[in-house]
Amino acid sequence: MKKKDRVTEYARQVVEGKVFCGLYHKLACARHLKDLEKQNTKEFPYYWDIDASEKILEYAETLTIIEGTEPRPVKLIGSQIFDIGCRFGWKKQNGFRRFRRSYKSVARQNGKSFENGIMGTYIGNFCGYNYGKLFTAATKKRQAKIALEAMMSFIRADEDLSDLFEIKEYKSEIICNLTNSTIEALSKEAGLDDGFRSIFSSIDEIHQHKDNKVYKVLYNGTVSLDETLVSMITTRGTDIGPTSFSYSMDNYAIRILEGVVTAEDFFVDIHTLDKGDDIWDERNYIKANPYLALSEKGMQSIRDAAATAKDMGGEDLRDFKTKTLNLWSQDEENKYIEFEHWLACASDEVLEDYEGKSCFCGLDLSHGGDLTTLSLEFPLENEEFYIFSHSFMPKGRLQEHIKLDLAPYDIWKDNNLITVTGGVNEYKNDYKFIISFLKELVNKYKLNIKTIGYDPHNADGFLSDLEELGHPLLEVTQSAKFLNDATVDMQLNIKNHKVKYDRKNELLSWSVNNAKTVANSFGEIKIDKEPRKINKRIDPVDAAINAHVAYMKFEEEVNVDNELSSYLEKMGWNKENEVE
Repeated sequence: MKKKDRVTEYARQVVEGKVFCGLYHKLACARHLKDLEKQNTKEFPYYWDIDASEKILEYAETLTIIEGTEPRPVKLIGSQIFDIGCRFGWKKQNGFRRFRRSYKSVARQNGKSFENGIMGTYIGNFCGYNYGKLFTAATKKRQAKIALEAMMSFIRADEDLSDLFEIKEYKSEIICNLTNSTIEALSKEAGLDDGFRSIFSSIDEIHQHKDNKVYKVLYNGTVSLDETLVSMITTRGTDIGPTSFSYSMDNYAIRILEGVVTAEDFFVDIHTLDKGDDIWDERNYIKANPYLALSEKGMQSIRDAAATAKDMGGEDLRDFKTKTLNLWSQDEENKYIEFEHWLACASDEVLEDYEGKSCFCGLDLSHGGDLTTLSLEFPLENEEFYIFSHSFMPKGRLQEHIKLDLAPYDIWKDNNLITVTGGVNEYKNDYKFIISFLKELVNKYKLNIKTIGYDPHNADGFLSDLEELGHPLLEVTQSAKFLNDATVDMQLNIKNHKVKYDRKNELLSWSVNNAKTVANSFGEIKIDKEPRKINKRIDPVDAAINAHVAYMKFEEEVNVDNELSSYLEKMGWNKENEVE
C-alpha cells in the first residue's frame, strides 16, 4: 500500500493550479517537487522521508486549541501541512534534518506562532535530543512570549502533554521532562547576547528588528549541532532598503525560491499578493491569508480592514497593505524613487568595465566631517547611463556616524564603498586626498572626464586643487531652479530602467532610498533628506545628480554648436567664407 504523503500531494495540487495562491507559495511547492526528482544524487545528497514528515503532522493533529468558547482539535490546512511537514521530512544522508533555517512570511492572524508552537514542543520532547536549549525570541519580551504561550496552551489543553512538560510561567520557561530540555523566551531588550546553542529558535516578526543581531546570535550558536531549526516568522513591514534586515532577508528568500541562489539548508515560503494584483479585489486576499480567508468570519474581518483603508488612506492604508496583504509598503509621500524601480536597475557591471570611456563627474562636498561623495556617470547607447559612486569620511567621525546614522559604514569601508581618511583624531574631510583619489581613477582606468559638476558649498579651499586636474568645471548651484531638469530626468531614467549601477553598492542604494523631493513655489524640485531625519544621508545621490547636471549642460552646449553649424551650412557659410 502506497504511503500517505500529504506534503507532496498538496505541492502537486498547488503546482497544477488546483489551489489558488500567490507566485512565491507556488515556487516553494515547485521547489519541493524538483528536489524529489533529484534526491539521493551526488549533486543533491538529500532524501525525502515520508514517515518523518507524517509523524510531526500526526503529532500536530493530536493537539487541542483551547482559545475561544470551547476546545477544538487542531486541523491543519494544506499550506500548514506543507510548511510543517516539509521542514521535517527532508533529510541529509546521515539521517539528520536538511533544513536548519526557515523563513515564513504571511499576513497577520494566519497561524505563524501556532506553527512554531507545534514544532517547538515536538523538537523539545520527541526528537531525542537531551538537555537541549530551545528559544522563542524577538526584539521585545512581550513579542517573544507569543510563540511560547502557544506552546503553553497546547500543553495545558492535554493531560498527557501536561505530564510530559512543566510550565514555569513566572520564568517564561517550559521544561521538557522526557529530554530535560528547556524552552525559554528571550528578547533583545532583556539582554539577549552571544552563547546561545539552540536546537530550535522561533524568531518572531523580524520586520521589527532594526538589524540582524538576534538572528546572528541564535544562528551562529548552532554551528556545532548536527541538526537545528532557526524558524523566522514575520509579516512584511515598512522598513525598505539595503540596511533593513527584514527586507534583505525577504529578498534573499525570494532569490532562493526563484533559483537565483542556492541555499539547501534554508526552507522558504511566502504568502503575499502578486505584482499587479488589485488590492481591492477580495478574490486575491487568500494569497496572503491562506488560513484567515478560508472562513466567512475571517473574510469579513479582511473586508472591514479594506473598507477602512480605502476610506482613510494614509497609515490605515499602509497597515492594510502590510498586515493584511503582506505587502511591503513605504511612505511614498515625496519619495524620490520607489525602491523597486532602483533595484530593477542593479547590474553586475563595475568600474573596470568602463576603462577608456568618457564620463561626467559629480562632487558633493559635505560640511566638516560628514559624508563626501564623488560620482561618475557614463553615457551609454539608447540613452542609458552607468553610475559609479564612492564616498569618503574622516576616521575620527566614523564610529560617531555609525551610531548616529544607524548605518554600517565600517562594513561599507571593508567593501571598498567608502574610504576613511586620516587618523583617529582627524575630524575634517581631506579634500586633497579626494582629488588624489579621483586623479588615480582617471589614470588607472584611462577615463576621459568631460566635465566635473561640483557643489560650490564648502568648495572655497578645494577649487584651486580641482582646477589643477585640468578638466572643465561646472558650478552646480544647489537650488530647485538649477537642479530641477537633471533631478527629474534622472528620476525618469531610473523609472524606465535606463540607469545601471553595481548591485553591491549598498551605500548608494541606501542614499537613494533616503531621498525625498522638495519643491519651490514654481513646482521645480530637488532632492533633500526626510525632514527631522538628519541621519538619512543622501550625499551619493546628490553627487550623482551633480554629474547628471554636468552631462545635460554639456549636451546642451554641443547641441547649440551643432545647430549653429547646421544653420550656417544651410546658409552656404563655411570656413572658406571667413574673413581674415
